[in-house]
Amino acid sequence: MATQQLVAEINAWDVAQRQFDLAAERLQLPAGLRKVLREPKRALIVHFPVKMDDGEVEVFTGYRVQHNLSRGPAKGGIRYHQNVDLDEVKALAMWMTWKCAVVGVPFGGGKGGVVVDPSKLSLRELEGLTRRFATELSILIGPERDIPAPDVNTNAQTMAWIMDTYSMNVGYTVPAVVTGKPIPLGGSEGRTEATAQGVVYTIQDAARHLGMDLRKCRVAVQGFGNVGGISARLMAKEGATVIAVSDVRGAIYRPEGLDIEAVSAHSRATGSVVGFPGSRDISNAELLELDTDILIPAAMENQITAANAGRIQARLIAEGANGPTTPEADEILYANGKFLIPDILCNAGGVTVSYFEWVQNLDRDLWSIGHVNDKLHEIMTRAFASTLEASLREQVNMRTAAYLLAVQRVADATSVRGLYP
Repeated sequence: MATQQLVAEINAWDVAQRQFDLAAERLQLPAGLRKVLREPKRALIVHFPVKMDDGEVEVFTGYRVQHNLSRGPAKGGIRYHQNVDLDEVKALAMWMTWKCAVVGVPFGGGKGGVVVDPSKLSLRELEGLTRRFATELSILIGPERDIPAPDVNTNAQTMAWIMDTYSMNVGYTVPAVVTGKPIPLGGSEGRTEATAQGVVYTIQDAARHLGMDLRKCRVAVQGFGNVGGISARLMAKEGATVIAVSDVRGAIYRPEGLDIEAVSAHSRATGSVVGFPGSRDISNAELLELDTDILIPAAMENQITAANAGRIQARLIAEGANGPTTPEADEILYANGKFLIPDILCNAGGVTVSYFEWVQNLDRDLWSIGHVNDKLHEIMTRAFASTLEASLREQVNMRTAAYLLAVQRVADATSVRGLYP
């Protein structure tokens, strides 16, 4: 209970700014430039009505934040969650800026969210909420301005509704206004798996660096959604033994290994991984501290903190989620010899393939899955190598190294553009 309370008190925006401050100090950025990069360019807060199935009107609160646009239009997902707030969205937008920069994608950082528990809405209510929110965002979004994508509790159907709403308002079809769309509407092959695929590509690179044989590694995955579930399946395909997975209801553990396809079927049938036959139910907190070789936190922010970092046993930690580790925990993990692949590198496969989708839409082109994955592999491997080189050269952990690269690239773009007017 004490650990849960501590996690709840951690402010994601404070964490994001402290991570930036560490990099800015080491890079010796000028004070004025630090002030510019430390805050979002703009933040939109909207309160919008939606007519529910029973005829009543409910008012929902939504956000869209653009952190920095020096390197290109804003890019970032939209999440539907009851705990969304402005500070969380600001942090996620800043992380998107660094994520795009570290892999060399020409976007700035953006993020959006609506305060809602989508499980309590019907499909019609969800569509109504999405279309109204898209209309409220129309003053910001556009294929050359701000391109949303799926995030927590949103998916390809959500993006289809946003694209259609935007297109109806302008009078013609605009596929490039969002990414993560269904294939028939201009979505990219490989987009659904992209984030998890990027996670696995970076794990492969890290394992080679550390001399780890993935076929002999045990893996624990926190989160069994699009990122965690697919990461677990891909790691099993690599020959690793996945010993634990979890979702919002809890975790399951089987030291001999889990059949991920069977776990997926059980989750679809029951709504949770909990209770999977032959496994032992444990908590999400217990999963993080299991005796395992590789840990993939792919759930929400602030899961690994100063309170539990010292008990993390995994040698390799791959951040499938955004912001799962606090700065204090980073120091503990690094001091304990843990190798952590930071979120802005590890889970950048999603925004990278979103960039591919955007390019395909603008060119009215369609790439094969092989072409998409080859280019994704090339970009992720190059970004990992650059980050590892910086880590070894500067004698810092991988997160600091990734931030040094990303912040410098954004700072250079911001500086050379100058101040207007």
